[in-house]
Amino acid sequence: MALSLIKADELVQLQGVDNLILIDARFHYPAYVEEHLEGAFHVDLNKDLSQIDEDPANGGRHPLPSPQAFGELIGQLGITPETHVVVYDDKQASMSAARFWWMLKALGHEKIQVLDGGWQAAKKQGFPLESTLPTGQQAASYPASHWQLPISSINEVKTATMLKEKIIIDVRENERYRGVMEPIDKIAGHIPGAVNLPFSENLDDNGLFLPQEILREKYLQTFKGQTSENIIVHCGSGVTACHSLLAICTAGLDIPNLYVGSWSEWSRNNLPIATLL
Repeated sequence: MALSLIKADELVQLQGVDNLILIDARFHYPAYVEEHLEGAFHVDLNKDLSQIDEDPANGGRHPLPSPQAFGELIGQLGITPETHVVVYDDKQASMSAARFWWMLKALGHEKIQVLDGGWQAAKKQGFPLESTLPTGQQAASYPASHWQLPISSINEVKTATMLKEKIIIDVRENERYRGVMEPIDKIAGHIPGAVNLPFSENLDDNGLFLPQEILREKYLQTFKGQTSENIIVHCGSGVTACHSLLAICTAGLDIPNLYVGSWSEWSRNNLPIATLL
């Protein structure tokens, strides 16, 4: 299962297939309770996909839980290493389907796909909906010892700002990157030397991911011949950065480093800040 995206019409064809588990990663749980794709289980960004610290200076607003804690959650959802998992949200995968995809993939899971176009596309395609909360077959805790995809710490990002071979990609909106506005974190601006490539540019006008060849050309131009080890991707709190990592994976390229703490951590640690005003 090499493809990280699945189209809504392809998902419809998988209805009733054994060993398929759907994950609803929409941010608002009441919307899930009201209506969700038939059989889908819900995961919560704050409770399930993060281990939030009281002070965002320590890891940002959405630090990762331990791999073991996430493995326990995955087991409670009935997911085993053989399960085919499809995850969706209602924000073109940016909140929080891509984050779930990255986390499960970082446990070494192979059969994990994000629904291209998300909730809206499946609903439009006629996938059955329900308000009943599903009951699943709980499995053993998913085997997890460490994150198997590359992660950069704040100290590694500090060092990267001083090395010309390193590329730091900020996927936030351009106005946030430039320091014109900052709706969430306390200080506006960006990490010195970072280039801006908003995650929204991974999508076409219909909110679907761009074709593989276009994504590949776009990211190869940004990478400038550097390997994934020299590339760090971040956002505000390590969530929408996963959207761009998904796009890079979809392009057939190696997945770069994720700076989970992102701007929410960097901007709270008295570190250099750049603006383009």
